[in-house]
Amino acid sequence: MHLDPFELHRPSSVDEAVRLAAAHPGAFDFLAGGTDLLPNYKMHLNLRPHLIALDGVGELQGIGLERLGAMERLAQLERDAELARAYPGVADALAEVATPLVRASATVGGNLLVETRCFFFNQSRFWRASLGYCLKAEGDRCHVVPQKERCYATFSGDLAPVLMALDAEVEVAGPSGRRRVPLGAIYDAAGDGIRRHRLSPGEIVVAVHLPGAARRRASAYLKLRVRPSFDFPELGAAAAAELDAGRVRALAVAVGGLETYPRRFDELTAPLIGEHLSDERLRALAEEVMRAVRPVHNTFLAPDYRRKMTRVFVRRALERARARSGGAA
Repeated sequence: MHLDPFELHRPSSVDEAVRLAAAHPGAFDFLAGGTDLLPNYKMHLNLRPHLIALDGVGELQGIGLERLGAMERLAQLERDAELARAYPGVADALAEVATPLVRASATVGGNLLVETRCFFFNQSRFWRASLGYCLKAEGDRCHVVPQKERCYATFSGDLAPVLMALDAEVEVAGPSGRRRVPLGAIYDAAGDGIRRHRLSPGEIVVAVHLPGAARRRASAYLKLRVRPSFDFPELGAAAAAELDAGRVRALAVAVGGLETYPRRFDELTAPLIGEHLSDERLRALAEEVMRAVRPVHNTFLAPDYRRKMTRVFVRRALERARARSGGAA
């Protein structure tokens, strides 16, 4: 495999990066750590003639309890003891991303916007040509759920579920200025699955912002994957809970690795506010989440297995978050 020629741009500011994106509409990719983008380029997946490297943009750096720069390397976050104490679920997720070598290059923003994955898509060009390509790259049909309107490739980031459970917001910059939105709002739940987010053309994620209330919540993240030392999630389950004398003051559950976007289940956790987070309630909530998800056959593990394991992993994430909050059954 090899990289085809492209023009590399190295902006030094967010504004310059946005201007470069506007100058090459539809013909560029932002380059963060490159741990997913460049392997995809080597397999000739949706190549662009321009890459806008973000490693020289100082504003995208910074690690704090309220702000994480989009270009911070995951390995740097992993080594931050204060961050791990404040957000143990984030530390769980960081430790589960790929390998130490990958985490040395991979970034916060890159993991939030990682390309969706499918075993009909993430293959060599020769393999894909023999099958007839797919809706997400060069073709006109989905091989997972045969039709020509929607792609079913799976969201495969690890940070998004736990950051969503902590009410994180993202700061976005683009041609129309800057905005801050809840992290979950940047993912397109109702779209065609090919476009994996709701960012406007040329917009860039600047930072993740965490509210002060997030530090009062005990959080946890667990991941199901085939090879524990490397693979993308077949399922990622996150929970965050704030308890007062065993009663729920705040509770959130989010999952990734099952559908085209990471998903939070406020409609299932809201009825538990003010209630005791007992073992029985944990099991019932995990069961409800399992019933709500709809994985399809686009990864190595069977959809029915991933769905059943959702109940197990959500329950375990809730138990870990409860234990970290000092709560008891």
